[in-house]
Amino acid sequence: METSEIIKKVRKIEIKARGLSSNVFAGQYHSAFKGRGMAFSEVREYQYGDDVRDIDWNVTARFHRPYVKVFEEERELTVMLMIDVSGSLDFGTQRQLKRDMVTEIAATIAFSAIQNNDKIGVVFFSDRIEKYIPPKKGRKHILYIIREMLDFNPESKRTDVKQALEFMTSIAKRRCTAFLLSDFYVQQNFLQPLQICSRKHDVVALQVYDILARQLPDVGLMRVVDAETGHEQYIDTGSKKLRQTHEQYWKNRQKQLVETMNKSRVDLVSIATNEDYVKALLMLFKRRS
Repeated sequence: METSEIIKKVRKIEIKARGLSSNVFAGQYHSAFKGRGMAFSEVREYQYGDDVRDIDWNVTARFHRPYVKVFEEERELTVMLMIDVSGSLDFGTQRQLKRDMVTEIAATIAFSAIQNNDKIGVVFFSDRIEKYIPPKKGRKHILYIIREMLDFNPESKRTDVKQALEFMTSIAKRRCTAFLLSDFYVQQNFLQPLQICSRKHDVVALQVYDILARQLPDVGLMRVVDAETGHEQYIDTGSKKLRQTHEQYWKNRQKQLVETMNKSRVDLVSIATNEDYVKALLMLFKRRS
C-alpha cells in the first residue's frame, strides 16, 4: 500500500473512531473500565464515622490528634490491544475484511482510551510476537498504531493465542485492561494461559468472524483455501450434509470458545463482518457498567 493511500485510510478511520468515542461512547467507556483502585490523596482530621483502619498514625502522633488518609479513585488505565495479524484475518465475503473491522474496533477503543487520559499499547501476534508497541498517550501515538495496523506485514500466517497471552502476562507488570482481538480461527487450547492472564489483568475478548465460517451458502462447487496453511480444495456446497456438518463444526468450536472464556471470567463479544460493531461495543460497555 502506498504512503498516500495509507494516510487517506488513517484519516478516514480517525474521523470515524474519534466521532464514535466522542459522541456514541462518551461516558460508557469510563464507567465500563475502572481504574486500578484507590490512590492516596491527602490527610485530614478524623471525623465521627471514619474507618479507624484509615488513621495515619505518623501524622496523628505528630499533631496529638487523629488524622485519616483520604483516597481517590485512581482513574488512569493502561489499555493493551492484543491484535491477531495471522492470515485468516485477510478474509471477508460481506462488507469488509475481518482485518479491516478489527482495525476500526481497535482504533475506536484507542480513541476512547486517550479521551479518558489512558495509555494505549499494542501487541501484534501470529504464531509469534510480531511487534510490541509500548503504552503511551496522545493522538500522534494512536495514529502511528493505526498506520501500523493498516500496513503491517507479519512474518507468519499462523496463529498462536497461547503465546500472545503468555507474552502479555510477562510484559505488563501492573494491572491493565487487555482487549484480545481475533477470529479465534485456531484449534488450540489456551485456557490455562488465559486464566493466568485474566487473574492479573482485566481481559476482554473480541471475536470478529465472517458468516461463511458459520453457514455455507448453496452455490455448488466452491474453491476454498486455508489462509494460514495454504491448503486448497474444492467442496460441493450443494450437499446438504456438508452444509450441516460445517454448521455443526462452527457450533462446537463456538461452544468450546465460550466455555474457555467463562472458565477464565473473560467477557466475550462475537461480531460478524456484516454486523454493526458499534452496537456490540455499546452492549459490552453497558454490561460492564
